[in-house]
Amino acid sequence: MPAGESSIAKPAKRVPEWLNSPAWYTKPSHGFTPPPVEDVVQEKEAVATTPPAAQEEIDKDEIVEESATKDEPGFKEDNDLSRTRIHLAELQRLASQGIPDVGGIRATSWKILTCSFFLDICLGAAMDGMKRSPKSVHSMKLSARVSDKSEVTRRTAGDQSGSLSSNKGFLPRHDVSHGDHPLSVGSTSVWNQFFKDTELFEQIDRDVKRTHPDMQFFCGDNERAHENQEALKRALFIFAKLNPGIRYVQGMNEVMAPLYYVFRTDPDESNAVHAEPDAFFCFVDLLSDFRDHFCQQLDNSAVGIRSTISQLTNLLKMHDEELWRHLEQVSKVNPQFYAFRWITLLLTQEFDFADTLRLWDSLLSNPDGPLEILLRVCCAMLLSVRNRLLAGDFTSNLKLLQHFPRVDIHLLLKAAEELKSSQ
Repeated sequence: MPAGESSIAKPAKRVPEWLNSPAWYTKPSHGFTPPPVEDVVQEKEAVATTPPAAQEEIDKDEIVEESATKDEPGFKEDNDLSRTRIHLAELQRLASQGIPDVGGIRATSWKILTCSFFLDICLGAAMDGMKRSPKSVHSMKLSARVSDKSEVTRRTAGDQSGSLSSNKGFLPRHDVSHGDHPLSVGSTSVWNQFFKDTELFEQIDRDVKRTHPDMQFFCGDNERAHENQEALKRALFIFAKLNPGIRYVQGMNEVMAPLYYVFRTDPDESNAVHAEPDAFFCFVDLLSDFRDHFCQQLDNSAVGIRSTISQLTNLLKMHDEELWRHLEQVSKVNPQFYAFRWITLLLTQEFDFADTLRLWDSLLSNPDGPLEILLRVCCAMLLSVRNRLLAGDFTSNLKLLQHFPRVDIHLLLKAAEELKSSQ
């Protein structure tokens, strides 16, 4: 044994089970078969022979996973995903073909594809064996309930050293300053802020209760559905408080819902219990690409929603000028009447929930960002009903586009991909 080398061999690290799941290479039940993975197998290196310095230099563009052992359930020696390193670009390619609905694969993949925070965790976990700590940011419970015992109580209590329980919770009249008077409309008034927060929370509450009313998960008459609604309310309220320039805009609940659903239904309960903070962080990261669409002051700017809608109409004109001319000049359907909802809600209201999840596999895994493929999918939607649009007038076309008919989501995504190759 060479000098200086430890006599104790380090145990081989293992790849998470979800990465080796046979669902990746098993034909889906809906008949859609992802293309085979080719030429992506890398030689597995023993961890014990890897110098520590080399481990520290692992590129952040890669998801470092543990090496597998042959006795692991579901492991195959020639499995393309059973390797020391999984490139993020390769995961994006696989996810774009559709992520299986089993084994929590979608939940884990979405976290990695959506939020760089989870990519850092994967890197750290693979190198240092780091586990989710209850004291980490994941333990944030997002306790955002509007309470009259929170900031109002603390501010009006002033510098009193005693507890409010000493006077049974009632504040002496002389301790309430004019700025904190319940009728004050001053910007520094805690009472004024309290009433604004209450109004905000009530708006979120109304929207969350209308989220997917046909799904027991969100609107069922049971304790589980109630807990899911409360989780969405807290996460959306925290987002609004942390982003005062945008706050909460109607429809954000529809964007949060798929994330929370996928994470909460993870079969691994140790992950599912953290669905609320996980969905919150992914929601923040996802909305960073679309937040300007929710800011009314930016509607007419180069990054606002009208500019994005113009990109869609230009894309349609490029691929089908006849259809573009009919919508713009003949039937005169303003694209804002339908495209505004398509883009701001990421098409969550146009398809069945299961099709929405499949669509989001492609949105979140697109190397050029979700907006780029979103516009292509929207254009493909218009082209898929081309004949009906050309034969329709303003009323029929508007109704058709605001109540989009059922389509095969896989064919739609294939058409969107062909649009990219033809540009």
